[in-house]
Amino acid sequence: MADDQKKILPIDYTHREFNSIRQDLMEIAERFYPDTFQDFSEASFGSIMLDATAYVGDQLSLYLDYNVNEAFLDTAYQRSNILRHGRIMGYKDTGRPSTYGQVALFVMVPASATGIGPDRRYIPILKKGSRFTSQTGLSFVLLENVDFSAPQNPVVIAQSDQSTNAPTQFAIKAYGNVVSGYFSRKQITIGPYERYLNVKIGSANISEIISVVDSEGNDYFEVDYLSQDIVFKEVANENFKNDNVPSVIKPVLISRKFVVERDRSNVYLQFGSGKADETGVIANPQNVALEIFGKDYVTDTTFDPSRLSKNESFGFVPANTTLTITYRTTNPANSNVAVGGINKVANALLEYEDQTSLSLPTLQNIRNNVEVINEIPIVGNVTSPNSAEIKRRIFDTFPTQNRAVTQADYENLTYRMPAKFGSVKRVSTQKDPNSLKRNLNMYVVSEDQYGNLTKTNQTIKNNIKTWLNQYRMINDTIDILDPYIINLGIDFVVKAQAGADKYDVLNRCINTIASKYNEDFFIGEPFYISEVYETLKNVNGVLDVVKVKLNNKVGGSYADTILQINTNLSSDGSYLMVPNNGIVEIKYPTQDIRGKIR
Repeated sequence: MADDQKKILPIDYTHREFNSIRQDLMEIAERFYPDTFQDFSEASFGSIMLDATAYVGDQLSLYLDYNVNEAFLDTAYQRSNILRHGRIMGYKDTGRPSTYGQVALFVMVPASATGIGPDRRYIPILKKGSRFTSQTGLSFVLLENVDFSAPQNPVVIAQSDQSTNAPTQFAIKAYGNVVSGYFSRKQITIGPYERYLNVKIGSANISEIISVVDSEGNDYFEVDYLSQDIVFKEVANENFKNDNVPSVIKPVLISRKFVVERDRSNVYLQFGSGKADETGVIANPQNVALEIFGKDYVTDTTFDPSRLSKNESFGFVPANTTLTITYRTTNPANSNVAVGGINKVANALLEYEDQTSLSLPTLQNIRNNVEVINEIPIVGNVTSPNSAEIKRRIFDTFPTQNRAVTQADYENLTYRMPAKFGSVKRVSTQKDPNSLKRNLNMYVVSEDQYGNLTKTNQTIKNNIKTWLNQYRMINDTIDILDPYIINLGIDFVVKAQAGADKYDVLNRCINTIASKYNEDFFIGEPFYISEVYETLKNVNGVLDVVKVKLNNKVGGSYADTILQINTNLSSDGSYLMVPNNGIVEIKYPTQDIRGKIR
């Protein structure tokens, strides 16, 4: 009986790290095996066994904690696991964002035989897909055809005959929209039929899948989810010259489709499970809607016009073929460009109404003289959201359910806009206080090429408007506006501990504050001065924080927004109240954060 009681070990299950596990093992060995293990010095065999066992226990505890934490969204740390949880809740990672903007395009055309105006036979159309580069080597692609013969394009004399002063060349200016990146193409051989085929493309910088075509000429369409049957296809408008609408939208029933999935380093095409030789997958409306002679029953009790396919296999899977995948890859580095940054034509795709009757040397000269420059900045969001921000977007995605009812829904949907349409750094939706109806003010702000806040260009705003239109309530109206950018500076005075190097302490204070405010604020978020006091107090070598003062930076390279600091401080002076249509930024931390040390 005594031996049975002796073997009952008092195990403490709360001890899970190396030192505590080793100490428990030491106590058990000393208590129950005093004659077997007596030497526990660092060089003894018993100490080695205790260390090895404690090491294994510590590792198992680490993996247990890791697996439990990664199993829940709010405690997950690894980015891939966060995105996996997000997919379950309806969040879709858009990948690296693209930047959009407008460029001015110039072409030089020979004069007509009469010398009055350019020869219209030589006025080209710059085709969609033409590529331009910036001074730093970034690539941009033209999104639309640019017709230089449009009547609104200005025409000026570029060259004249020196003897007669008669014009010989005319310059024409037009505008076009561009997006960062360049087009690429890849062919992938597909083997026998495989349910839920997953095709790896590679390259994490893919922003947009342009087309997927198999060897038989069948097109595969990207959808939001594999049960989706209808896509809206862009079709050239034959009546373009009369109504000035280049394309019309046509709903198309599809059975060949895929969804795009991403991880940190690759992009995948996920297909369904159907075979291409299946028949009878299209629902027949007459089985319900029409009374057929001699038939006294119906085969379907309901008919959903949004579900025209009876195929429950989520689309056909390519098999024994070769897929040709065309996609757009964005620049791996910062794609924002300042005014005048895009100034080189890498590949100009020109088209003429009747090229057969034109002079080839003249056509080559026109191609060589195509010029480009951006008169406004090319901006967007250049920094990917961190793990905490992705979690916040996922939590907001689940209740949104692909419709916009609340103000938070509009913000979440704006962040979820596909990267190929551009993206913004911050967005805030607020009810218009001056409107008696359901009018909303949406404030959006982007980043420039240096990562500083700047106004969002009109191209991205138009894309946001189009994107939100499919989700908004029918009686909601939205105005997309620019918030006021408030540039702040921080002045502080601290007292150093006795014997501390004051210069090192001061540098640590400045670097610590700059690191704390490295992430941009949200629109309308107040600035807490109390947090500056707390941050400085925790810097090694600081004895006390004497004073912290904010100042408004205006003029020069700063924003023009003037904010009265003393007027907008809280009653206790602990934080700065920021207007709902304003956003705070410390633009140049090395010069905007200044300190003194005593």
